[in-house]
Amino acid sequence: MEFSYQEERFADLQLLRYRLNGFDQLTPQQKALVFYLSEATLWGRDITFDQFGKYNLRIRKMLEVLYCDATIDRDTDDFKALEVYLKRVWFSSGIYHHYGSEKFKPDFSPSWLKKQLHQVDSRRLPLQEGETVDVFCETIFPVIFDPDVLPKRVNKADGSDLLLTSACHFYDGVTQAEAEDFYAQMKQAQVSDTPSSFGLNSTLVKTADGKIREEVWSANGKYANAILHIIYWLEKALTVAENEQQKKAISLLISYYHTGDLQTFNQYCIEWLQEHDAAIDFINGFIEVYGDPIGMKGSWEGLVEYIDAEATHRTQTISRNAQWFEDHSPVDPRFRKPVVKGVSANVICAAMLGGDEYPSTAIGINLPNANWIRAQYGSKSITISNITDAYNKASHGNGFKEEFVIDEATLSLIKKYGDICDDLHTDLHECLGHGSGQLLPSVDPDALKAYGDTIEEARADLFGLYYIADPKLVELGLVPDEFAYQSQYYSYMMNGLLTQLIRITPGHQIEEAHMRNRALIAHWCHENGDCMHLVSREGKTYVEITDYPGLRQLIARLLAEIQRIKSEGDYEAARQLVERYAVKVDPVIHAEVLKRYKRLNLAPYKGFINPVLLPVYDASGEIVDVNVYYGESYAHQMLRYSSSYGTLI
Repeated sequence: MEFSYQEERFADLQLLRYRLNGFDQLTPQQKALVFYLSEATLWGRDITFDQFGKYNLRIRKMLEVLYCDATIDRDTDDFKALEVYLKRVWFSSGIYHHYGSEKFKPDFSPSWLKKQLHQVDSRRLPLQEGETVDVFCETIFPVIFDPDVLPKRVNKADGSDLLLTSACHFYDGVTQAEAEDFYAQMKQAQVSDTPSSFGLNSTLVKTADGKIREEVWSANGKYANAILHIIYWLEKALTVAENEQQKKAISLLISYYHTGDLQTFNQYCIEWLQEHDAAIDFINGFIEVYGDPIGMKGSWEGLVEYIDAEATHRTQTISRNAQWFEDHSPVDPRFRKPVVKGVSANVICAAMLGGDEYPSTAIGINLPNANWIRAQYGSKSITISNITDAYNKASHGNGFKEEFVIDEATLSLIKKYGDICDDLHTDLHECLGHGSGQLLPSVDPDALKAYGDTIEEARADLFGLYYIADPKLVELGLVPDEFAYQSQYYSYMMNGLLTQLIRITPGHQIEEAHMRNRALIAHWCHENGDCMHLVSREGKTYVEITDYPGLRQLIARLLAEIQRIKSEGDYEAARQLVERYAVKVDPVIHAEVLKRYKRLNLAPYKGFINPVLLPVYDASGEIVDVNVYYGESYAHQMLRYSSSYGTLI
């Protein structure tokens, strides 16, 4: 079949496909490893749904039953609205927007939905023991239809109790103060010199007698059914691992899943970091904490990857020079690492996405997240080439840059250097930015609380922005000339000041950590210097940069301050910086940007349909090849995943 990057579109979303470039060049053993790890990636899907909202799994099951029921009239407006709503639920792993975290507003009526539920076979519905359809409706309908019931998955509004006002399912009946005190006591009691990431893999609940306890996510605890399936496929992966170090890492991950012991997770992270020779690698577990309003609980995610050998030369050049970048950083020398350890960076192709990495995924990742492991053992960074390639091919020629870039000269600059510099900034952000700097002794890694995610992303972005303009990159052959960085500066500031507003609902503030980070950097630079302006031309607002070297100096100043805040754990400075520059939206500019964007008829968010991996077995049952099929539709894939990998409902 002819491959097409662009696929289905609905609501504010467009589905794309990514190619497994070079997959056919892998050995049969490597292909088998990719397949087994991919199965482990898909079995965690229900965990993410449950983490993102207490009622998500029941709502998804109910919608899928109705969507597949042959007796329902599919030509009505209500059914068509249900179809769009279900597709959004699939995309976001629940009823909350994957980026803005606000609850979706359904365009079908409660009366229509209730009528359909009474007409289908109730045995197919996700009813609890003894529950009738009417009682089910009384429980679920307010969650779906009432805008005041559990309205946001993640609330970060300053002054709120962030746990009681967030619908994510990491806490049950626990206030923010209680959770912070619970984990503060655990940290104080810890005597190990290998600190645990307390709270990373548990639900914190308040029992009927008022006591607070953790429900650990493990093969013997919460999410056991899903985790046991993940373990099964990781054990299969052990049989075809590429080397002993990879086997050691996978074995430790299995042990961690069995016990939920965070010290075992530390050991796994350290051993995973030591594996550099295999072509295949993976991420599997409770990793990123953006979905927790106080930044402690890890959302489940999975990613299977293999090396893009040609493109990896770029990231290896960066990692080989990591000490030079650290030594020449514009931050206070007290906050630099004297010796940079274990920095590795690869450009990879994604082979399978799962959990919080699916259908929307990152284009670059740096792990592990524990600061002390980064300091002592280093980090691994990846840039995902086939994902960025799909994004680029889908966006070329869509008119977006022509609408928002100020003039032809700047547009030509971006067309010439944009793709190169976008990839390079991602490399610098992930490989060096997150791995740079150090905390002062005794500073709590969680000292910045709800602002920690935004500050950390700003730190990494600023590091990348500062160095992409450095002559060292021309010397290393990473950029073609001394002017290429200007394309990244313009695109970044245009995004932070203007175009990322297309993702904000009118009347709302900026909530998501990466968007806050970009707004913080762009608005701070705009306010604190005279090298960048917002100008009006023919009734349209544009970014105008008049002094690129001056803008770099502003970036250096802000990087120094952000690193100080991080290194000293200065919560109040972080709060003031984020609240002043990263949260508020100018309603006049917002309305203008939305109007201009609407005329382009584009979808502001994009995600991916996974390829289907089809193993080929020999007579003894061993995998001798894996074929790749790209033709599965979005709805078929989601329904297949719910049927084949559903474990928690």
